[in-house]
Amino acid sequence: MTHKAINPPGQEILSERFHFSPAIKAGDTIYCSGTIGRESDGTIPSDPERQFVLAFEALGEVLRAAGADFSDIVEITSFHTDHPATLRLFASVRDRYCRAPWPAWTAIGVSALGTAPGTLFEVKATAVKKS
Repeated sequence: MTHKAINPPGQEILSERFHFSPAIKAGDTIYCSGTIGRESDGTIPSDPERQFVLAFEALGEVLRAAGADFSDIVEITSFHTDHPATLRLFASVRDRYCRAPWPAWTAIGVSALGTAPGTLFEVKATAVKKS
């Protein structure tokens, strides 16, 4: 089975600077790296909902670059520094992008993330492209 790096336009810096791909496609399975919600200038908005929306928009870009979309997601893992304070808000934003049949979901509370200051969460996903 071949592996293909998925690097959507605007996200190439991840491979260049941090040596990882936004996703790897192996066969019909797409393994999406964790993503955070940041503005186009790299800043982290203080509004949790804005962070969630930006992260799901970035995830959508990765999926599209891999020839998939949100309906192909089979699993989501989210990491929250303020868990459970914004968990319902996160779920409501997720539901704007994902539909039934709902993907499996694991939400994990963490004390910190290895990302930019002010980051409240990170989300990663696995998708299987429908034939």
